[in-house]
Amino acid sequence: MQTLKAGDRAPEFSQADQDGNLHQLLDYRGKKLVVFFYPKADTPGCTAEACDLRDNFKVLTDKGYALLGVSADSAKKQGKFRDRYKFPFPLLADEDKSVINAFGVWGPKKFMGRTYDGIHRITFIIDENGVIERVIDDVKTKRHASQILE
Repeated sequence: MQTLKAGDRAPEFSQADQDGNLHQLLDYRGKKLVVFFYPKADTPGCTAEACDLRDNFKVLTDKGYALLGVSADSAKKQGKFRDRYKFPFPLLADEDKSVINAFGVWGPKKFMGRTYDGIHRITFIIDENGVIERVIDDVKTKRHASQILE
């Protein structure tokens, strides 16, 4: 797994969200962008992380951040996840893993002694010029917004 790091240029991407709206890196030029990757919609850790970002959405946007969540879930599943928890930010349905692979967050994981490939919970903070400013690879799901604001 070759994860992007601070100082790297963020990859250009084009992916649909839960409503079929297309999002591209170019859409966020001139803004700070938080791209958070999570393993699976509507699971305990992913829900805690996304809800913390929802609860701190105003603080984050007041600081100039736009947010995009990304997982390999279908648009339908992302839509249900968004609607259930009333997320104010788009959730990209990256079923073909093009964005996931471009950022290098797909790779071997271990759970209960078993090794398998999956999405690593990693967040990228991208500056106004499309350069990765920071990578958070030790995400604290219940206080992720404070990690971003540090």
